[in-house]
Amino acid sequence: MPDMCHYCGCRDIPLIKDFIAEHERALHAAEEALRALERKDPDRAHAWIATMEAELEAHWQGEEEGLFLVMRGDPEYAAYIDVLEREHIELAALLPRLDFRREEDVEAFRAAVQELYDHISREENGLFPASLTALSGDDWNTSMDAWRRAHPRETLAR
Repeated sequence: MPDMCHYCGCRDIPLIKDFIAEHERALHAAEEALRALERKDPDRAHAWIATMEAELEAHWQGEEEGLFLVMRGDPEYAAYIDVLEREHIELAALLPRLDFRREEDVEAFRAAVQELYDHISREENGLFPASLTALSGDDWNTSMDAWRRAHPRETLAR
């Protein structure tokens, strides 16, 4: 589980609260997939990965078209966000091609889950707290609108 800070208050903002909940659901699915692999049940692992992919697809869309977009406008955060987006792309490319009959794919998934923990930690302990001071009211509106487009049947946390 990523280290969690509680000092800045960003976790009380509905958009950030939802991003964190999405992280938790994606990690839960990843952990269940790993447990299925330990039980030598690749079909169940793939089912959990499908759940993980669905969660991450909407999550990444909301982040990239919202929070990342507006924060990238500040040169201080652009390179940081570039790395996060590249990691989204890499994981999105890896997940659908995994074949758990191949040990190298099992190991690649294990490594990807660890990388996902690290990625989430950098978002939750770096980018999200920075958003509190970096974003204007219009930036928050843009970010929330992007989240809503990515989650058309959901509402932001309160």
